[in-house]
Amino acid sequence: MPATKKPGPSKRAKTGRPTFSSVAVVVSDRKKSVEWYTQKLGLDLLVSADHWITVGRKGKEGSLHLCRVADFDPKGKLEPGNSGIALRLAGDFVASCAAIEARGVTFSQPAVKEEWGWYAGVRDPDGNEIWLMPEE
Repeated sequence: MPATKKPGPSKRAKTGRPTFSSVAVVVSDRKKSVEWYTQKLGLDLLVSADHWITVGRKGKEGSLHLCRVADFDPKGKLEPGNSGIALRLAGDFVASCAAIEARGVTFSQPAVKEEWGWYAGVRDPDGNEIWLMPEE
């Protein structure tokens, strides 16, 4: 009978160092946002359970929690802007950006190469800035 592996921390895990789980993105309309993040940006719908709706890449770490501001404050105002969120694109970065643009995404910052590397910026339907970078 083959030996079974004992559950425990992965070899990459180090005590006291968090791993990325999810980031809340405030949205006005979850249905519209799910459509934009999945059909236009190319992410997968990971969880759709009442308030907890997340998008990301199946089998990869991290997700975006699409969070309606009205769930916390019925009189709350949507405050779009720089979310500080960066997503990594696999493969050829410029070609990946072109594919996203072909799906109707408007770039606030076209793909540009700086001395430190490539990046681009897009905005979701609520104006949240999403930065795109090549996968390492």
